[in-house]
Parts: sequence; structure tokens; C-alpha cells
Amino acid sequence: QVQLVESGGGLVQAGGSLKLSCAASGSGFSINGMAWFRQAPGKQRELVAFISSGGSTNYADSVKGRFTISRDNSKNTVYLQMTSLKPEDTAVYYCNMNGLNRYTFKTFDAWGQGTPVTVSS
Repeated sequence: QVQLVESGGGLVQAGGSLKLSCAASGSGFSINGMAWFRQAPGKQRELVAFISSGGSTNYADSVKGRFTISRDNSKNTVYLQMTSLKPEDTAVYYCNMNGLNRYTFKTFDAWGQGTPVTVSS
């Protein structure tokens, strides 16, 4: 079973930066897409950024030019570098990975536990 552990959230002033990390643990799996979502209080969870197995990236319009998603396949880890943070970026951030269990040939879709990011004005 794939488990995701996130780190890097916290409190930062507007204009500041944070870097989130999410590492997958387990064995016998290959990961395809990796993504970051966020959910602000009273709002639906939304996609922030996505990176494919080949390294192609997509971003929500609200974070383009400020956030950068990257991955280290040797560590089964995805990162989200966030710069020029705004109060409206305040949310719980969740990582997501999908892939294949090599032993069972079943696909998986795993989520992290969420890490809070608070941007003060």
C-alpha cells in the first residue's frame, strides 16, 4: 500500500516563500502523475499543480508564475515551491499520486494527510 507523507507547511507573511514536500513510501509500485491540491475553509478542494511522469507540468491560473512543481523519481517525492505568497493562498495543501502496483497490476490513487499553509497579510 502506498502512503504519502507531507511536510513543509506553516505560517508565512505575504510575499514570502514555502516549499512543500511529499514522499511516497511502500514497495512494488510505479508512480505516474503527481499533483498538489488545496482546500481553503468553506471551499472545495482545487487542483493547484500537476506533473506527469515525463515532467510536463500544469498550474492553476491563480498560481502560475509563483508556484513550481517538481519531482524526484529516485525518492518518489514531489515538491511544491511557493513564492510571492498571498493571503488567498491560505489552505490545507494535499499531495496526490497515482500509479500502478507492479505485483497486483492494480492502479492506485493515494492522498497525503494534508499540511496547512497560512499566509498573513
